Amino acid sequence: MVGWKKHGDGKRLAPGEVVKPDERLTWPRTIGIGAQHVVAMFGATFVFPLVMGLDPNVAIMMSGFATILFLLIVKGRIPSYLGTSASFVGGVVAIRALFGGDTPAADAIVTGAILVTGLVLALCGLAVHVLGVQIIHRIFPPVVTGAVVMLIGFGLAYVVADVYWPQDQWMALITMLITFVLVVAFKGFIGRIGILLGLVAGYLLSWAADHLFGPVPAYRDGALSIPSHARVDFSKLESAPWIGLPDLHTPDIRLGAVLLVLPAVIALIAENVGHVKAVGEMTGTDVDPYMGRAVAADGLATAVTSAVGGSPTTTYAENIGVMAATRVYSTAAYYVAAVVAISFGFSPKFGALVSATPAGVLGGITVVLYGMIGLLGAKIWIENRVDFSDPVNMVPIGAGIILAIGPVKQMIGGEFRLEGIALGTIVVVGGYHLLRRIAPRPAEAR
Repeated sequence: MVGWKKHGDGKRLAPGEVVKPDERLTWPRTIGIGAQHVVAMFGATFVFPLVMGLDPNVAIMMSGFATILFLLIVKGRIPSYLGTSASFVGGVVAIRALFGGDTPAADAIVTGAILVTGLVLALCGLAVHVLGVQIIHRIFPPVVTGAVVMLIGFGLAYVVADVYWPQDQWMALITMLITFVLVVAFKGFIGRIGILLGLVAGYLLSWAADHLFGPVPAYRDGALSIPSHARVDFSKLESAPWIGLPDLHTPDIRLGAVLLVLPAVIALIAENVGHVKAVGEMTGTDVDPYMGRAVAADGLATAVTSAVGGSPTTTYAENIGVMAATRVYSTAAYYVAAVVAISFGFSPKFGALVSATPAGVLGGITVVLYGMIGLLGAKIWIENRVDFSDPVNMVPIGAGIILAIGPVKQMIGGEFRLEGIALGTIVVVGGYHLLRRIAPRPAEAR
């Protein structure tokens, strides 16, 4: 899709209206929404590669290419941003433990395993496209889809609680409250970019607080210990060049490494289905004909990004939260975001500026986004009238959500483990279908 019709006058939305994927606001407003999508994806897309030992600038740059590839494959019908997937973190940690830790050789083996997993995911998407979306409906009925969406949102709660919020609790609280007011009290364009403005406000307040009050005091709560620190750290910004090529490398495929990350395919299928269903619910459109394309597109994007040393991709829950807040589902905004991300990949200076965003501010922003995503799962249940008096629905769904929220870790053998969202997804999908098969029929239950 290369053209979009203007929604109304392109400046405002009437109550209950949404900007559809094939529509756009005025270009200045569309660019503003695109910038908000960049901010929404940037934290996780930058952090998860660091956790996996991969270059975050490559991840940022390739996320832009991946998003454009995704939009082309789904013919612009499903607005989504493809950022770094967290489902591979456990497997990558296991690969590094087995193949030499944080070395260039291990980097190549990690990306080789991710590349193969991406191709497997693409084949699964192709199968869905050829065999029909009914196979997805059988595997992911509304009760399961709603649960996957919910655990994706609520399963990220630990990131807020354990990573961001403790870094600066008061600034996280202030940023959250500012975002509340901006999103709800302002109905025009200000409200639609309220999340971005909330982040900017928190950033500026953090910079001012450093000068007025000094560093954040040390924090300790049980095993969690955070030393005194400045809210905004510009040390890397000064030394970072304005223009630079990120660190690209070619992958090295090893069967042992592939087996360690291959289970992520299950979580990624469920994650993509959950995200696409959520987008369909919000836009009021039938996304079923494009479900296979979406899964295949994510797999192909993962293969393409990892082929040059990038990170695995997935449709991003954070950006779904932005769409829920703004009611703007225009794919034009995603193309803008993709182009900006590609540009940022070649600017270490800007990457350093955005990565200096205070953790407390990210805590205030992500608690809003993740909560909205989780509640979209409840919306799917309500609209499909899911019956939770049926233990087949209640038992595995409740267990899977708790495993995700924990996040609970399940050691599989050696260094390999499933945890959090991946473990919860498997329990929800597998547990539901197991119990549905063994549950007594209505006549037998009497």
